[in-house]
Parts: sequence; structure tokens; C-alpha cells
Amino acid sequence: MKNTLKLLVAGLGIAALTACGSGDEEETVKIGIAGTDARQWDFISDIAKEEGINIDIVSFNDYVQPNQALADGDIDANAFQTVSYFDNFREENNLDLEAIGTTVLAPLGIYSDRYDSIEDIPDGAEILIANEVTNQARNLMLLQEAGLLELDDDFGVTSGLDKIKDNPKNLKLTEIVPANAPRLMQDVDAAVINNGIAVDAGLSPTEDSLAREDETATPYINIIAARGDNADDPTLQRIVEIYQSDEVKEYIEEEYKGATIPTYISLDELNSYPR
Repeated sequence: MKNTLKLLVAGLGIAALTACGSGDEEETVKIGIAGTDARQWDFISDIAKEEGINIDIVSFNDYVQPNQALADGDIDANAFQTVSYFDNFREENNLDLEAIGTTVLAPLGIYSDRYDSIEDIPDGAEILIANEVTNQARNLMLLQEAGLLELDDDFGVTSGLDKIKDNPKNLKLTEIVPANAPRLMQDVDAAVINNGIAVDAGLSPTEDSLAREDETATPYINIIAARGDNADDPTLQRIVEIYQSDEVKEYIEEEYKGATIPTYISLDELNSYPR
């Protein structure tokens, strides 16, 4: 009986030590991004590490895998996409995903190896645009802002080529996979390129683009997404808070020099905008 009691007490002691020790262990959170530019996440990871949160960055080379990996449970959150792309993707694929925080606006740009200004783009020029619906709509809206196209009044974030009202320069718009734009740009007159893809290709959105979006492009604010059943997880919520801190905002502004714009608005405010 005494031996049994001793074993029981010893077991409780080991359990107590294990419980205390577990509080000191790092919690690992896998976050998916698209592309290789993880500078802001490296900075955030250093802050989170001090709080016992280990952020494991998982890089993907397209805009489909990060959401599928999230839905499948291979990662805990992702941070690579605009809210309009996210809305369309989860609806089309019937995925239980939720936006849990806003991050930045990564301005879309028009780039060219042949011309130095929008005004130089000639009649009949070939311009590369995205073949994916929400990215394509965004491409076309930027071309309109640059004065190259006129779109229908009811043009929306999932509209396409059939909603072009006027093409005064008779531009040839060639649809491609967005990630291929920098490589194919040398063969055409210009290309509309996503911010992250441009940066990965060595382009500077502030110095090399002929035209680019500004912070008024609300449907294209980027978000952090999680699975619906994990959206309220305290660790994920804390990561959102770290991302939206003044310290991270100042880092992004200094590091990216306007190429990426911190845009921390509430989810309620984000959802109040039409898209």
C-alpha cells in the first residue's frame, strides 16, 4: 500500500512538472504566404518568439495552394491575398475560411521593358493581364485608371473583358498566369503585375512601375485568413494584433518604402465596402 502511495505521489509530481514545463514551450503556428518575400513576417516572428509563439512561414508559388492547404489543415493561417480574391475563392470552392485581420495594400502595377511612361504605350500594344477572375478585374481597373481603357459603369470585382466599354488604343490584352508575367514581359509591350510577384522578380513597385494603385483600392486590401473553426484561436488573434502594431507598421513603411502600404482597418469596416 505504501509503495502504491509512493508511486502515485511520484506520478503526480512528474505530471506537475510536465504541466509547468509545457507552459514554457513554444507554440508553433504555420502561416502560408505566396512568393519568397517574407521580410515583414520575419520581423513579426521575432516579436512573437518573445511571447513563446514560433511562426513557421510556409511559402507557396501560386495563389491556389495557400487556401487549399489552410482548408486541409496543413497550415494554421495564410496571409497572401486580397479580400476580393478571398471572397471569390472560398465561395467557388465552398471552403469554410474566415478573414481574421487586415494587413497591407500591395499596389498592383503596370510595368514595361520597352517604355518609360504610360503615354509612350502605342496603339495596338500587347499587354499581359491575369487570367484569374478577381485579379483580372483588378488589372482592368488599373488600366482604366491609367487612361488606357474605359470600363462599363457596372464593372465590378469579378467583371472581365466583356465589360470593356472602350479600347481607344486597340490594345491586345493577353491573359496569363500572374506568376509568369515578369518572365513574359520582355516579349510584349507591358504587363500588369501583382506586387509580390514584381518584388520577387527584382522590380521596384515605386520606381519601375508606369502606374500603380494607391490606398483607396479597398477591395484589394490583404488579409490574414484562418479556418472557420479556428478563427477565434487566441494565438492567431495575438498574431493579428502584432501585425497591426505601430512597431510593425513603422517597419513595413521603412523597409518597403511605399511598395507595401500598411492598411489596418477593422473587419467590420472592411465588410462595409462593396466588392
